Amino acid sequence: MQSDKPLTMRRRSLVLGSAAAAASLAAPGLAQAQAEDIVIGGSIPMTGVFAFAGIGINAGISDYVKIVNDAGGIKGRKVRYVPEDTGYKVDVSVAAFKKITSQNKVNLYYGDSTGFSKTINPELDRNGNILMAGASFATELNDPKKFPNQFLVGPDYTEMFGILLRHIAREKPGAKVAFVYSDSEFGRDPIDESEALAKKLGLSVPAKIMTPPGSVDVSTEVIKLRRAAPDYTIFHGYILAPIPEFIQQGKQQGMTSKWMGTFWTMDSSTVMKMGEAGDGFMGVMPYRYYYDTEKAPMLEKIRAMRPEYQSTAYTQGFLTAMLFVESARRTLEAGKPLTGANLKAALNSIKDFDTGGIIGKPITIKGNSIPVGRVYRADMKAKKMVPASDWIALN
Repeated sequence: MQSDKPLTMRRRSLVLGSAAAAASLAAPGLAQAQAEDIVIGGSIPMTGVFAFAGIGINAGISDYVKIVNDAGGIKGRKVRYVPEDTGYKVDVSVAAFKKITSQNKVNLYYGDSTGFSKTINPELDRNGNILMAGASFATELNDPKKFPNQFLVGPDYTEMFGILLRHIAREKPGAKVAFVYSDSEFGRDPIDESEALAKKLGLSVPAKIMTPPGSVDVSTEVIKLRRAAPDYTIFHGYILAPIPEFIQQGKQQGMTSKWMGTFWTMDSSTVMKMGEAGDGFMGVMPYRYYYDTEKAPMLEKIRAMRPEYQSTAYTQGFLTAMLFVESARRTLEAGKPLTGANLKAALNSIKDFDTGGIIGKPITIKGNSIPVGRVYRADMKAKKMVPASDWIALN
């Protein structure tokens, strides 16, 4: 029996040696199996002027990917998230896209800006295997013919104005509405179409005031605004400045306008920076806020993962990942390859879809946007944004 022991040991070492050799021969196969991960690439502005949003977006995508993988992935396949910091610069974002797609078989991609989304579009069409969404809500991207492999995770900027204008028309028929916007592609985007819609809704637009994006001295513009005497003023194309300056000076000059903004102004932490001037400030939000108390199982999951307040940029990243995963799941369940066209068709098959309460009503995605939102109002005493309307769907 004792003489058998060395033989057993020898056999074992031979078996282990064979296994190691087999593993080294199988290395290309293992790499191929790794490529079977469903890969979300990301041009994410973790530094630069838009870092406050990029950090939230990155955390939101990462958290949803973790939830999916902890539950076993998509039809047994893991989801892998591969982000690169872009500093919110289009050329850096394009370089990040090329790097990520050359090193990974990418199926889904998050873009950081309108500029990047437009620049990379021909590459998406050529590649044919990627569905993309991102931080932009540009109206131009809401065109399935020109941008067949992209979508917006919410209403486009013109649809955001549409939600606000419908709310105004219900609250005060025949109201006067002023538009104040930045001299930028972002700022100008919804203005002309929204003026036409306001007239259709029986509202008038007595003033359209454009300012430089980072303007500080707005005293001349405030005088013009006061003369127009609007019932409502909608700001667009800014994050924060010069909105508080407009409101403070307007109130000092006796204006009684209600003040409103669009998505990138409406994070709770941004509005709270307005201080006293921001009390009652309203705007459109496609998602529930982190602290909303209405029933929302997915928000409860987020709050359990992250007990501290998460920004609306976080929610946008989280929901983007959810819709990416749902598109991939539907494509694989239909037995189809993960091409851009198949992923987009799967996205457009989403009808009355429950986001777990992130959006307050089931969503249907017909084209390139999700034209749903709600008007929220700042309550400075409670330090929260509170609902000022029901959920308004445009389709």
